[in-house]
Amino acid sequence: MNAETTFKTEQARRYLGTLCKHFGHKVPVELDGNTGRIDLPFGQCELAVNGGALDMKVSAENKADLDKTAQIIASHLERFAFRENPQIEWH
Repeated sequence: MNAETTFKTEQARRYLGTLCKHFGHKVPVELDGNTGRIDLPFGQCELAVNGGALDMKVSAENKADLDKTAQIIASHLERFAFRENPQIEWH
């Protein structure tokens, strides 16, 4: 199962790095220029800087794990980008 969202921000590269660095202390993470991947025990998140936006795609084996993965990624981004008050909606 998959879900994706886009957070429009001029700080996309900064948030990509912040998310990957934060999760890298706990789980496997890949960061390569404008892309990243976070491997949580129950799901994955692929991130990409796309101009003035951060594209995020989460995937998991079932709906419960997908929802959990999306919620954890969104809550961390909301905390790191609190000045921009991101409204994260997964599709």
